[in-house]
Amino acid sequence: MSAQSATGEFDLPTIQVAIERVAPSVVEAARKLPTATLHEAGGRIGVMPSGIKGVSPAFNLCGPAITVHSPGGDNLWLHRALYVAQPGDILVVHVSGQFDFGYWGEIMSTAAQTRRIGGLVIDGCVRDGALLERIGFPVFSRGLCIRGTGKDHDARGWINFPVLFDDLVVNAGDLVVGDGDGVVALPRQDAPEIVSAALTREIKEAAVIKRIESGERTLEIYDF
Repeated sequence: MSAQSATGEFDLPTIQVAIERVAPSVVEAARKLPTATLHEAGGRIGVMPSGIKGVSPAFNLCGPAITVHSPGGDNLWLHRALYVAQPGDILVVHVSGQFDFGYWGEIMSTAAQTRRIGGLVIDGCVRDGALLERIGFPVFSRGLCIRGTGKDHDARGWINFPVLFDDLVVNAGDLVVGDGDGVVALPRQDAPEIVSAALTREIKEAAVIKRIESGERTLEIYDF
């Protein structure tokens, strides 16, 4: 089964190439905000599984989601997603509950870096941890695992269809932000309002910090 037509365009029925993305201005505003603030400002929504953390504590990412539902133990659909994603996009990958495989490594990070993709969030493991940190392409995963993956051309996968992580649905084009605390995914249509509310929250929290530093107690500040 071929994934691409003679013109180079993907023609599998489970791959959607054209999607609507969160606006670039919203992405740039969100890039300056902590994931926890975005989560709280959105009404405590959007938390990805807490086991997903940056391979390096210094990794951060922010951009529109390219969603991938991959067969367990197989990374062919991740390779395909590399060439569906546009510069700045974040690959958000569900691995069908089969966490303990090395779905991603040095070669794929190099390919993603070359295509100027914004990062990877995967509900599974990766490998080549030290090399991934050196390359600098931001990868958020459940951990490291050296177990190899297959590439079954007959296995069904999906790109840019909804994916479910615990009770969180992530859709293609949603806003995805990752930092040292974890990853948050916010609905594309709500992202502008949430980011605006998060900016306001950051200003208020900065004022609270100043009051605490001047000697006030949190009990009085928050009227607990």
